[in-house]
Amino acid sequence: MIKAVFFDFYQTLGVWGQSLRPRVQKIADRYACEIEWERYDTARGNLYADASGSDPGTHDLLETMQQIIESYRDFLAALGVQDYLDQMTWELLQSEHSLFAANAATLYDDTVPTLQHLRDAGFKLAIVSNWDTPLDPLTERLGIAHYFDIIVASHDARVRSAKPDPHIFNYTLTAVGVSAEEAVHVGDTYEADIVGARDVGIRPILIDRDGTQVGRWKETIRSLSELPKLL
Repeated sequence: MIKAVFFDFYQTLGVWGQSLRPRVQKIADRYACEIEWERYDTARGNLYADASGSDPGTHDLLETMQQIIESYRDFLAALGVQDYLDQMTWELLQSEHSLFAANAATLYDDTVPTLQHLRDAGFKLAIVSNWDTPLDPLTERLGIAHYFDIIVASHDARVRSAKPDPHIFNYTLTAVGVSAEEAVHVGDTYEADIVGARDVGIRPILIDRDGTQVGRWKETIRSLSELPKLL
């Protein structure tokens, strides 16, 4: 019997409003800087690989912050930015990265109704997210913190584990007080969310909001509103 539902955060419960490219263009226009857009796809791929946070098991929060700042600086440098590089890096971080731009986060329309439905139905709820900082302040700002029994972020010093590592899931199971067989985990990333949950015995559900992962996992939903009927 399912007693608990775990959720990833980014692109599962919420998302950032504006995409990266227009943010870069706006800042470049302010500094009259020409961007080498032909390098953008490669630079963006490297940025998101490097800026996802250091290994939470070996680095503390300040080291993670420094790594993120350096990754954004390298990103702009790869696009040909030379003058005012440090200042433009800071402006981009303030507008784009969750560490500095928490106010840019928005919830999907189906998030609150689904959380309310599940809470009313008696399920225990948790967030299990690969996130560079503790997520509690962000979820409080968004008005959803009270729905969750626990909110678990990978770089929290109490956790220090990133999906698909089993520890972050086992930590959450213990905190909520359920077995793996009594939980489901909903997330949008196959390796982190589906493989990670499956390998500890939690039932995984893939959320594929934009329809780009058709056929990848047997239990897939396009909206959180589809979730209650699966439980």
